[in-house]
Amino acid sequence: MSTSTIERSAETSVPVLDILSARWSPRAFDAETPIDEDKLASALEAARWSPSASNTQPWRFIVARRGTELHAKIDAALMGFNREWAGSAAVLIAAFAEQADADGNPRPWAQYELGQAVAHLSVQAHSDGLFVHQMGGVERDQLAALPGVEDRFAPISVIALGELGDPSALSEKLQQRDIAPRTRRALAETVIASA
Repeated sequence: MSTSTIERSAETSVPVLDILSARWSPRAFDAETPIDEDKLASALEAARWSPSASNTQPWRFIVARRGTELHAKIDAALMGFNREWAGSAAVLIAAFAEQADADGNPRPWAQYELGQAVAHLSVQAHSDGLFVHQMGGVERDQLAALPGVEDRFAPISVIALGELGDPSALSEKLQQRDIAPRTRRALAETVIASA
């Protein structure tokens, strides 16, 4: 499906960059088209260059392409209605926060910085015509059992990434979520104090 066939830009209260207002998280992913490896690499590179306290870079990713055993394992770790749609994504990425360094020193900001890295990834992917949907509904113990995951890496979320699919392939309930108007609470409710 052409990404230009669904216009979902947010109606912001003040101007923001077009790429930010246009970014949204679909559940309908193209189940056939393989990932464009250059675009995937660019998204991961954007995550690599996100801000990091003392350049500690406390984020880790496991990248699994559709059709691989690793993709199936990450898909099996999804919970609830995420299991209905996320397996169609060309790539599933398990995201981890490095809670402590190799010497055991805590990194209390790790989840915050992982979030920044994923934000950079999602904006780059959207700029390149890919779509991202982040999920917190995951079985973390299953993600922790994936290859290469050390005890100090806390599983946080899974990211579905790929080309936009046809929403009619979703259940009626999920179709409604994909086409519902985009909303956010008012900016004044988000900023709890300003001087």
